[in-house]
Amino acid sequence: DFEIIDRKQIPDAAELRNEEKAKPEEGRWSAPILSLARKASENLALSYGSALKSASLVGLVSKPGSSDSPAKTSPRCHTMEERANLMNMMKLSIKILIQSALSLGRTLDSDFPPLQQFFVVLEHCLKHGLKVKKTFIGQNKSFFGPLELVEKLCPEASDIATSVKNLPELKTAVGRGRAWLYLALMQKKLADYLKVLLDHKHLLSEFYEPDALMMEEEGAVIVGLLVGLNVIDANLCLKGEDLDSQVGVIDFSLYLKETQDSDGKQDGGITAVLDQKHYVEELNRHLSCTVADLQNKIDCLEKTNSKLQEELAAATDRIGSLQEEQQQLKQQNELIRERSEKSVEVTKEDTKVELDTYKQSRQGLDEMYSDVWKQLKEEKKIRLELEKELELQIGMKTEMEIAMKLLEKDTHEKQDTLVALRQQLEEVKAINLQMFHKSQNAECSLQQKTEAISSFEGKTNEMMSSMKQMEERLQQAEKARQAAEERCNKMKQELTGRLNSCRQQMAQLDEKCSTLEKELKSEKEQRQTLQKELHQEKDATALLKTELQQMEGLKKELRKLQDEKQQLKKVHEEQEQALQEMGLHLSQSKLKMEDIKEVNKALKGHTWLKDDEATHCKQCRKEFSISRRKHHCRNCGDIFCSTCSSNELALPSYPKPVRVCDNCHTLLLQQCSSNSS
Repeated sequence: DFEIIDRKQIPDAAELRNEEKAKPEEGRWSAPILSLARKASENLALSYGSALKSASLVGLVSKPGSSDSPAKTSPRCHTMEERANLMNMMKLSIKILIQSALSLGRTLDSDFPPLQQFFVVLEHCLKHGLKVKKTFIGQNKSFFGPLELVEKLCPEASDIATSVKNLPELKTAVGRGRAWLYLALMQKKLADYLKVLLDHKHLLSEFYEPDALMMEEEGAVIVGLLVGLNVIDANLCLKGEDLDSQVGVIDFSLYLKETQDSDGKQDGGITAVLDQKHYVEELNRHLSCTVADLQNKIDCLEKTNSKLQEELAAATDRIGSLQEEQQQLKQQNELIRERSEKSVEVTKEDTKVELDTYKQSRQGLDEMYSDVWKQLKEEKKIRLELEKELELQIGMKTEMEIAMKLLEKDTHEKQDTLVALRQQLEEVKAINLQMFHKSQNAECSLQQKTEAISSFEGKTNEMMSSMKQMEERLQQAEKARQAAEERCNKMKQELTGRLNSCRQQMAQLDEKCSTLEKELKSEKEQRQTLQKELHQEKDATALLKTELQQMEGLKKELRKLQDEKQQLKKVHEEQEQALQEMGLHLSQSKLKMEDIKEVNKALKGHTWLKDDEATHCKQCRKEFSISRRKHHCRNCGDIFCSTCSSNELALPSYPKPVRVCDNCHTLLLQQCSSNSS
């Protein structure tokens, strides 16, 4: 990427020195401009020689006698030499740029040649070792890709990225990268941004090869050199410049200009100027920061003052509205208190009446429930007794069957009668089975009356007695076989009569069972109605409880209102006391003012008579002489004799009691008595 220059065209350092000595002085006016290059001339010449030697090794400058022979160097050594050459060129371009900028002493434009060459060298450094990205259009090799990472790593660089993207003239990535470098240099943060990139080399590995300049130590050295560019002020206009089509070629002629020696005093003056410039720049930065802070504080104070004024106006309005609301709330509280007291009294009376009715209904329900429970217990007992009796009847039936079998064996002649008896016994069994089924049905009806159960017990006792008689008769038949026929006839007659009576009793029992079932149904319906009433009463009690809770809440509110009322009363009493005290003070001050007014009136109305003007006493009209002397009244100012002005009183204008005439004495005493009352 370097422009190849013939080595013969480049002079040596010794030739340059000889030419400088041989040339006449062109004038002392150019000495200050070139004073910066005095010490750097030898170093530059030596660095130029080393750079040219390294370039000749790489192949940029052809060595004498070795133009036809190819370089026998490895690619790794080749890249190392390229990095060294680029670093040396960057050092030279930064030195020349700083020296030329300080010699000019003004801001640099985009047309300044050393600045242009600095950007060309920096572009070559950033392009070194870039990876080639293949796209549909072709191969792309741009250094703007790594520069875009700065926006993510350093949020301060977002302004540069947005301004570069908004430029419509830039169409290629190379132009955008050059514009980015221009803006970073104007901000004096080019070294900071590149240092951020070097701190994240794992991100740069996506864009650069491992042996690239930005991935090695030379990149850190270049970033350190770029820190010196913060001394330079640059004003670069990006509009109207064709950054996309610029050719990045290094011009070595800038680094081979003639230099002249200058005195050490001028160098010291320039260094002092540079130090003063740095100090002034820092002061300006601090002052700008303080001015910005003060402006922000002033804006904040103005905003807070306006807000406070608005809040004061709003607060005054709120205070007035709150006072009105307080008066309205006081009136509403009084109305609510009266209504609540009335409602509390009414609700208390209603609750008392409802509680009395509830207690009465609860007592009746408890009595009904206890009666029903007792009936259930009695019916359970009756059921158990009936089951026992049925078991006894079944045992009797088995014994009767055994007796009948014995009778069949003993009395073959009376088989017909025995068959009839067996039939009758089967009918009795059927009847007993029916009774058993009916008793099972009777288990469901648990609420039978006590009278029906007692009658049923009597009938069962009769059946038991009849069965016992049958057993006795069977025993008599076994003992007396001869009288069996007569007894059998009697037995037939008795059995037929008893069977008829049993059938009648069974019919009666059926009727009673039907009546009992009807009564059970009616009682069940009554029980359901009672349960519904119980549920209703429970709901009513729940409502009453909620109302009681509401009443408790109202009571609490009443207590709070009463407390507030007491507090307001205390405040009112304190204010009344304060008003009374103020009234006393006002009355006292009014009395004092009246006294002062009266004194003023007395002073205005009365004048102090001179001794020469009065010859007679004003009251007794006696003439004054050597024995009757003149005396002034201290209230009215007239002249009296000693008898007419023998009284003394304390006046507002005199601290001690003084002489007063009789008329003024009476008037003053009347005023004092009226004031004391």
